[in-house]
Amino acid sequence: MPVVFREAKSEDIEEIVELCNECFDERNSLKYAKEIFETTKNDPNQIYVVGIYNHKIIAHAKATIIPTMYSKMNKFAILNHVCVRQACRRKQVATQMLDYITELCQEQGCIALKLWSKNFRTAAHACYYHYGFTREDAGFFSKKIKKSGVEE
Repeated sequence: MPVVFREAKSEDIEEIVELCNECFDERNSLKYAKEIFETTKNDPNQIYVVGIYNHKIIAHAKATIIPTMYSKMNKFAILNHVCVRQACRRKQVATQMLDYITELCQEQGCIALKLWSKNFRTAAHACYYHYGFTREDAGFFSKKIKKSGVEE
């Protein structure tokens, strides 16, 4: 399957949102996604990647590069929203995309990749283990905070 990987462009956002909504059973707003993409598209630490096959986006991932002042951590990347369209899975598309992202992150000086994946995505986890990711002895903690002046 000849998939072409590249960094996302503004015109890709609608297909990215559609794919993420399908893969993660999310209800992402296209308007919000476009606003965020436009404000971050020139930030070299925010990388949105797409995989294209037959002129359609079939894969997507987001890498956030985090430079730190801590020598052991140095600079690393957190990957999220790693997804491949259902009909294209088990064809090495995710592996190819991870190769592409790894190369981009190495060029940025990252020494490690971290990956955020929801617990229900067990098939994806098998792919990540096969790729060489390991589950760390750490938890991903989260706390919601209200935007100032906004009621939830």
